Amino acid sequence: MKITLIGATGNAGSRVLAELLSRGHTVKAISRRVENVAAHAQVEAVSADVNDRERLSTLIVGSDAVVSAVKFTELDVDQLIETVRQSGVRRLLVVGGAGSLWLSPGVRELDGPNFPPHVKPEALKGALFLEKLRASTLDWTFLSPSRIFFPGSRTGQFRVGEDTLLFDAAGKSSISLEDYAIALVDEIETPRHARSRFTVGY
Repeated sequence: MKITLIGATGNAGSRVLAELLSRGHTVKAISRRVENVAAHAQVEAVSADVNDRERLSTLIVGSDAVVSAVKFTELDVDQLIETVRQSGVRRLLVVGGAGSLWLSPGVRELDGPNFPPHVKPEALKGALFLEKLRASTLDWTFLSPSRIFFPGSRTGQFRVGEDTLLFDAAGKSSISLEDYAIALVDEIETPRHARSRFTVGY
């Protein structure tokens, strides 16, 4: 498949890029720091600003799917959704956040008593992005990680949930960046969460 990956050099984006390449996909890797994209026969590294609507539209045309791995606070959400829609690309997948997941009935993770205040602006923008997607006509998927989202190992062993934060038997909510990337690329190859959000965790 031909995948456009926006934010290809970030923590999540770089893992998604590696996972896509390991499965033989062709990737257009968009970043403001293309020098950090390793040379690969299946990668076209392109320097671009996600908020440059005209340039982004030109770059994503013809893709089988677009993946956004950009920080929400750096993104014009409405513009990205409209750009993908007008480009004719069928699918948009978003590296989501855990903040909009339900911590308990009626209480989101970002509204919990221990949620870090410095993370809240990013979490609120992510929750808004999810709302905008739900109101759009795109074929979208928003994949939220668990509370702790860390560089780790690619194990392939994790659980899949929907809108509620996942915890393991010890009460810990976590997923490695590498296993998260597996779940995202699985969704690209075999869609199971069209027009919905899901989450992964141990």
